[in-house]
Amino acid sequence: MSVDAKTVKRIGRLARIRIDESELEKYQSEINGILGFVEQLDEVDVSGVEPMTSVTPMSLRRRVDVVSDGGYPEQIVKNAPLSEDNFFMVPKVVE
Repeated sequence: MSVDAKTVKRIGRLARIRIDESELEKYQSEINGILGFVEQLDEVDVSGVEPMTSVTPMSLRRRVDVVSDGGYPEQIVKNAPLSEDNFFMVPKVVE
């Protein structure tokens, strides 16, 4: 795959980079070089390789997923303007 001058101008516009006419050929060859390298990666056989997220095996630390009310409802509603039976009281907004 290779890009032409029109595509280089479009890439520059999308990236908000001003590309002068004199620089078009330089950028075109650089982009074509990058695309050539990516095409080389397509030749590698990765059929038996397991996908990974890191080069070193790591497991995430996880906490137990337990549903609770926090155990201190009085403290939660303490700063509320209005509360009743440990619930927030708000004005009615729907008729």
